[in-house]
Amino acid sequence: MKYLKYIAIALLMVTSTNIEAKKIKVPHVYMFGFSASFQDSTIYITDIQDVPDAWMDTKSKFLLGRDSYSYQLKNYLTDQQQPNRVCMVFFATKKAKAEKQYTKVLKKYTNVKNKKRKKTHNSTTPSTYDIKYITPQEFKFETVDMSDE
Repeated sequence: MKYLKYIAIALLMVTSTNIEAKKIKVPHVYMFGFSASFQDSTIYITDIQDVPDAWMDTKSKFLLGRDSYSYQLKNYLTDQQQPNRVCMVFFATKKAKAEKQYTKVLKKYTNVKNKKRKKTHNSTTPSTYDIKYITPQEFKFETVDMSDE
């Protein structure tokens, strides 16, 4: 009976508190896009771009409209005769943090190390990925308006 009382109080508290995360517009978000395919070994990566007036969730600190930004890159690559690619965006509110993420992603695809040989010869194997860089002159992220949603 005692547990039933605690459960009822917990349910009352959950339903009575209507805390919702707010959407805020941040002056700058630094982001870059990354695209890969399961059909080939070509990786596409954009430069870090400053996207003004992007929307973020106050509670989770996540960029709103991430799917729209990745679809922008996917549509660009489809127009460039590169269909069926998996695209994603990485973002940060500080440029230094975005640069750190960018370096981490590049390192993952350029420095493929053979762990057994590393112990004896300290050598690296060549990258098995063909990395293509997309400049801001070729592709630029457009701000997604999330004010109405």
